[in-house]
Amino acid sequence: MMTLHGPTFILVRPQMGENIGAAARAMLNFGLDNMRVVAPRDGWPNPRAVAMASGAAGKVLDRAGVFQTLPDAVADCAFVFATTARSRELIKPIMTPERAMAHARALMQSGQKVAVLFGPERAGLENDDVARANAIISVPVNPDFPSLNLAQAVLLCAYEWCRQGSTQAPETMAMGRTEYAPAIEIEKLGDHYEQCLDEIGFFFPDTKADSMKLNLRNLWTRVALTRADVQMFHGILRKFTRSREK
Repeated sequence: MMTLHGPTFILVRPQMGENIGAAARAMLNFGLDNMRVVAPRDGWPNPRAVAMASGAAGKVLDRAGVFQTLPDAVADCAFVFATTARSRELIKPIMTPERAMAHARALMQSGQKVAVLFGPERAGLENDDVARANAIISVPVNPDFPSLNLAQAVLLCAYEWCRQGSTQAPETMAMGRTEYAPAIEIEKLGDHYEQCLDEIGFFFPDTKADSMKLNLRNLWTRVALTRADVQMFHGILRKFTRSREK
């Protein structure tokens, strides 16, 4: 799904183990497993984080690097994003998650290591934290309620990273156990309906018969019928025909 290792997600002074575990789950949902934790309030390892990570996402916590200070955590990173919803007086580029993760991909393709900072649950990143970042990620949310849960913020950035590297088509059709009907089956279905409707005098008056048949034929090709659909429509018509004969 992705050709690059993802950016490093750094949780700065996280307070609740449950939120750390939920962040780990969000990261793994979208193929990321490089987490760092700075000065977690309740120490490390955190059993509540492990419980919330629930199984497979526990490996994100197992690999997580633990640091006492933010400068230590970002020391090997060439470019750092800081996630914050608050307006600050610092002069920095402010990007949406979409733009930020596109920029992160470009940086990583050139061999640079990228990190994304997420602040503590109660108040978010402080100015001293944001000052160590090269750019800000700001999610376009309701200005009257801009606060996001830690795991929500992680999930949004992880999703954008994954989406931009995905080869999944924007829309597909779930076909179940059938497939689209070939043209010959659609043609026979049209013949069947035209014959039966002709027998009951549906195409009336004669002056409109040709256009009515044309519209009916066009209807069958306009709808994306599956083989199961075709069989069902044949069955419906057979049932009506038998009822008439009785």
